[in-house]
Amino acid sequence: MTFLTILIVIAAILLVLLVLVQNSKGGGLAAGLSSGNQVMGAPKTADFLEKASWTLMAIIIVLSIVSAGFNSSSSEETTDSVTAKAAELAEGMAPSVDPANTDVATTGEETPAQ
Repeated sequence: MTFLTILIVIAAILLVLLVLVQNSKGGGLAAGLSSGNQVMGAPKTADFLEKASWTLMAIIIVLSIVSAGFNSSSSEETTDSVTAKAAELAEGMAPSVDPANTDVATTGEETPAQ
């Protein structure tokens, strides 16, 4: 589970970096990169950055779902073991009841009806 968490954090950091580099309506950091890349012969930089962003986003979603699945299965095992221990403790702490002694103490006072 720790391994999945590390992968999710790495993918999230890469996604943040890709979003910062992408060209936004205001220009962004990619404005300087895309013009330099177009001169060097790579005019599809924005397409690559967008596809990489979508891919990282999908990876984060899949890893989060897988991590949640592992977490819920381990929590069910933990819940079962805790329930079993609680049942054992309850059996040991339960007062013994003598079926022959069924007298109930009364105070003699009745509660008025409201």
